[in-house]
Amino acid sequence: DGGGDAFFMQEEARSMEQNRVAVMAIIVREGDSVAALNALLHAYGDFIIGRMGVPYRSRGVSLISIAMDAPGSVISALSGKIGRLEGITVKTVYAPEEALGPAQE
Repeated sequence: DGGGDAFFMQEEARSMEQNRVAVMAIIVREGDSVAALNALLHAYGDFIIGRMGVPYRSRGVSLISIAMDAPGSVISALSGKIGRLEGITVKTVYAPEEALGPAQE
């Protein structure tokens, strides 16, 4: 049927894709979505460099920043999944390639 071949071609292309450095800004307005958000962040944990969360109680929101080093398709996929959660807003900023030093092993 060829469906399996397409899957392996996509995985191979993803493994060849160059990593990008990005920061996601996440604003959580609905506490009911926090468990789903944490599950997503855990699933993508291999690509997360660091995470900072700040509850802003007087305004009724939580602010979360996520630093990532991952293929652009992975960053985009995570951002899209987060953006579909109820009561959560996400924006992603990519570091310009010329501003980054070489990746270190």
